[in-house]
Amino acid sequence: MPSCGYIVNKPEEPQPDLPTDTIVVDTVKTTQPDVATHYSEVLNKKNCFILISKPEFRLYVCEVVKGDTIKRVHYPVCVGKNPGQKQKKGDMKTPECTAAKPFKITEIVDASKWTHDFGDGRGEILAYGNWFMRLYTPGHTGIGIHGSTNNESSVPGRGSEGCIRLRNEDLEELKAKYAFVGMRVVILADEVE
Repeated sequence: MPSCGYIVNKPEEPQPDLPTDTIVVDTVKTTQPDVATHYSEVLNKKNCFILISKPEFRLYVCEVVKGDTIKRVHYPVCVGKNPGQKQKKGDMKTPECTAAKPFKITEIVDASKWTHDFGDGRGEILAYGNWFMRLYTPGHTGIGIHGSTNNESSVPGRGSEGCIRLRNEDLEELKAKYAFVGMRVVILADEVE
């Protein structure tokens, strides 16, 4: 497993500008369990970005097409156990950012054998699904988007140590159809004003 904070430096491909003023997502309350919802097909994967809404417990894949932002799919997610902006390691919060300063996927690695001790008496268990999409999150290391081996019932909701957790089948689809190294990731604050 690569060390936390490892960043792959690759030349970036040009990507369309993200809208930096306002990103609006549906604020309709959903009844659990939430499921993956597909809206329309992606035209060009390299024009996509991920938008994570902590208040909605959703990860959206959006595509910028001719200056418009179009929702393509959403998946239910589990975010940090505690609400708010991540301040330090161990605070159980998911870091937040803006469209003007998005995080990025720096690597996508096989995590099928990775284990973690959640301190709940189960000891070291498989915990990350098959993939870990490491995010560049300035000031914090070890944050990523991953699966939910042994924790699927936590999705959607709060329960992670700061990462974004998806159901394993949703993570597989996200990796296969949408995610790429260099993809921008916007994580909306718990309380959007």
